[in-house]
Amino acid sequence: MLVPFEIIDKKTKKLGINSIEKASIRELLRLVDDIEKETNLQFVRMEMGVPGLPPENIGTNAQIDALKNGVAALYPNIRGIEELKKETSRFAKNFLNIDVIPEYCVPTAGSMQAGIACFMTINRMYKHREGTLFIDPGFPVQKVQCNLLGQSFRSFDIHDYRADKLGDKLEEMLCDGKVSSILYSNPNNPSWICLTDAELRIIGELANKYEVAVVEDLAYFAMDFRKDYGKPGVEPYQPTVAKYADRYVLCISSSKAFSYAGERIGVVIVSDKLWNTKAPDLLRYHSSDLFGHAFVFGTIYALSSGTSHSAQYALAAMFKAANEGRLDFVSHIQKYGEIAKKMKEIFLQNGFKIVYDKDIDEPIADGFYFTITYGDMTSGELLTKLISHGICAMALNITGSKKQGLRACSAQVKQEQIPVLNERLAAFNKKYCKN
Repeated sequence: MLVPFEIIDKKTKKLGINSIEKASIRELLRLVDDIEKETNLQFVRMEMGVPGLPPENIGTNAQIDALKNGVAALYPNIRGIEELKKETSRFAKNFLNIDVIPEYCVPTAGSMQAGIACFMTINRMYKHREGTLFIDPGFPVQKVQCNLLGQSFRSFDIHDYRADKLGDKLEEMLCDGKVSSILYSNPNNPSWICLTDAELRIIGELANKYEVAVVEDLAYFAMDFRKDYGKPGVEPYQPTVAKYADRYVLCISSSKAFSYAGERIGVVIVSDKLWNTKAPDLLRYHSSDLFGHAFVFGTIYALSSGTSHSAQYALAAMFKAANEGRLDFVSHIQKYGEIAKKMKEIFLQNGFKIVYDKDIDEPIADGFYFTITYGDMTSGELLTKLISHGICAMALNITGSKKQGLRACSAQVKQEQIPVLNERLAAFNKKYCKN
């Protein structure tokens, strides 16, 4: 044991963390930062999904050029610069194989802003409805956003409802007609499961049946490395519900796929049917009952009046390079899968198990995240004991998961830390193994 439990307990109480298994990612970040300072111990950090690769030069160079041309002095059009809208539409065709209208492609301050903008608009279209159905496990902050807006939500853990079982569960959750939107991530944060095309069809067709909008969080675009989704205009394409759902919002982030997290730039793609939906109940909050107008000139305008002007040029340049085949962004980020494979092997060798281990009958991909459990330890017990061994991850409790365990992120673990991880997990297993 490298960190006495007394230090962990002291730091936890000082930060006002009542339950470590319910601590947010940012709280865990601060906790381990403080422990590192007091103990001079460098942790193996797996708690936060921070890109561990340099940003794409095509993006940074385009942003620098934009700044030199004076865009920092100009408010951006909240609809987005024309180049970004055009290249987003091309990107959707080249990598999702869907046809989208450039006007309906809108930049946001990352998928975080995209999510709350969807909640603020979609979930207010019909006053007799409630909020969002989350297909869990999921990104914890999205539920925090709903709570901050005073919106109700419902959820279920998809672990036991894959394939044909998904349809029955969705019917159960949607049949009362109260759900406004469905949200999930694919690949999934935190479990890294990937919904199949058949499952996306089920979601889309039931969303159509109940006139529900689907918010598909593609923060980890093309990062199911079992298939190469990185060639423009060539199969296979990143799976998407847009092939089946009439009303959808796709949230595409630059943070992971392009390692551009620091500039808070992403885009949403809104379907034609949803954009042009008239919902008179929107007039309770907006000057227009047309969804697209309310979304952009009401919600996005009120939230931030657009997003970084120069960063829009960066994302437009990266999309353009990917569209033209000059930027193979997927090959750049495959390192996450390589490091995750090594990490999972070490965990399994030292008595751990993968919680969400399969996509129906296929082992999950090696990617940005994976989930771990150990014996009969609760999430809180496991997290505390791993911290005492100089390793930090995030408890599944805050993700809507019904399973005990932790989410581990591969992005911040360097190659030289692999032997350190192995050594610390071996010591952990020796201490707690009951066999």
